[in-house]
Amino acid sequence: MTISHGFLWLTAVIWGFAFVAQSVGMDLLGPYSFNATRFTLAALSMLPLAYLFERHRRADLSLTLKAGAIAGLVLFLGATLQQVGLLYTTAANAGFITTMYMLFVPIAGLFLKHKIARNTWFGIVLALVGLFMLTVGPNLSIQKGDGIELIGAFFWAGHVLVVGYYSRKVPIISFSIVQLVIVAALSWLMALSFEQPTWQAIKLSWLPLVYAGIASSAIAYSLQTLGQKNVAPSSAALILSTEAVFAAIGGWLLMNETLSHRELLGCAFIFVGMMASQWPTKQTKAADQAVPLS
Repeated sequence: MTISHGFLWLTAVIWGFAFVAQSVGMDLLGPYSFNATRFTLAALSMLPLAYLFERHRRADLSLTLKAGAIAGLVLFLGATLQQVGLLYTTAANAGFITTMYMLFVPIAGLFLKHKIARNTWFGIVLALVGLFMLTVGPNLSIQKGDGIELIGAFFWAGHVLVVGYYSRKVPIISFSIVQLVIVAALSWLMALSFEQPTWQAIKLSWLPLVYAGIASSAIAYSLQTLGQKNVAPSSAALILSTEAVFAAIGGWLLMNETLSHRELLGCAFIFVGMMASQWPTKQTKAADQAVPLS
């Protein structure tokens, strides 16, 4: 394993444990207030990166603002549903259900006339079986939090598609800052309309806010960028998909969350499904070799 692989594994760990921070952070703050503060910190923490890496780059400002606004709106919907869902479900469930977006992306690609490889179809089937075992209870009922997380996963998939479309047209860090500002602004609007955030509550929640706002944003983003410079895209996706496992580990270690045998089996099916769908094939290996890594 190279240091680049290590960066990606560390990114997956940070993102996985962020589900714990997001859950704990709502002990004193509502979901909108938590996201408002979190994404404000995230936007501010990205400013040094923009100065270091993009201060000399010329870009179409109007396109960057447009792209960031569109991505920010989709990200706001995904992040809001994820945060609200955590009020009613565990970090483990939230992690595994959210990561289903990796399977929704190729399904959405069908509407763009993209082909889906056999291993991806196989992974989707396994993950759907796991999702059923994890979320569907007696009388085919679905827990409220799991349902909210599942809806949110569709917006996370949409966000991946939007970012994929604009990533080669605009400076990625500046684009990221714009979308984070949009999410923060919309979250503050919701927080001030439906909640009563206080400075005292924000101060008492500083640790999960800093972790979710800075560690899982600026730090993890930087690690991901460094890692993906020297790791093939399919291998990188495989590593990053393990964030769901680390979300479950974090919930177990830090929040004493437990899963039933059925739920554990469902998580296993989802994880294996994600692995199968992302596993490099001859086609993806060829595509990876064609992508410049530096």
